[in-house]
Amino acid sequence: MIPIRDENPTLRPPYATLALVAANVVVWLVIQGGGLGPVLAESICSYGLIPGELLGKLPSGSAIQLGGGLLCPVDASGAWWTAVSSMFMHGGWMHLIGNLWFLWVFGNNVEDVMGRAKFVVFYLLCGFAADAAQILSNPDSAIPMVGASGAIGGVMGAYAVLFPKVRVHTLLILGFLVRMISVPAWGMLGYWFGFQVIMGLPSLGSEAGGVAFWAHVGGFLAGVVLVLAFRSPRLVAAHRRLTSRSAPQFRGWP
Repeated sequence: MIPIRDENPTLRPPYATLALVAANVVVWLVIQGGGLGPVLAESICSYGLIPGELLGKLPSGSAIQLGGGLLCPVDASGAWWTAVSSMFMHGGWMHLIGNLWFLWVFGNNVEDVMGRAKFVVFYLLCGFAADAAQILSNPDSAIPMVGASGAIGGVMGAYAVLFPKVRVHTLLILGFLVRMISVPAWGMLGYWFGFQVIMGLPSLGSEAGGVAFWAHVGGFLAGVVLVLAFRSPRLVAAHRRLTSRSAPQFRGWP
């Protein structure tokens, strides 16, 4: 299921969400070369989070073999800062576009009831939780982890808590069947979370590359918990007043 839009107005322009989208795009174009082969591979090697390297489990002086024959030297210091840099790295155009689309659809309303500065802090904390979950799934891994999806998973978890009954217009793709459906946020986000858990189970301890499902799970759960501390009662009340004046088909609060 691909979310297209939600029936959820906002109080203010989502400048923090737009800034995060812009930051990811700038990093993609400037540091990752817009996906050009050698530059992309080098950026993932340099700025991706490698669990075994971060925890000092990989021998100093060794190198990690990536696709295309690229060798990444192991950083003996643990490269702690990759916990941040990896959140703004992506593996391809579709990876980038998919992540930023989900951030736009769900981020603006979460920002709306937190405030801009708190939303950015919340986003980063969810990203750290996502990193931790993926590391726990395989602490010795030598595979670089990149992408904003863990932090965005936290935004989705917060949305599920804040707006469970909001209608989300979703593109449903089942083989040759493609149609638009409208579902409550809890249904769409619950399906997404369950899919991550089911797909993540076979990957526990695996050294194969692919989707970091446990980062998604960790980020989502962090968002569910942290939103209780980060939401602003004043902004929540104002958002409720706004939605109560919206179109009759809007169903936003339980």
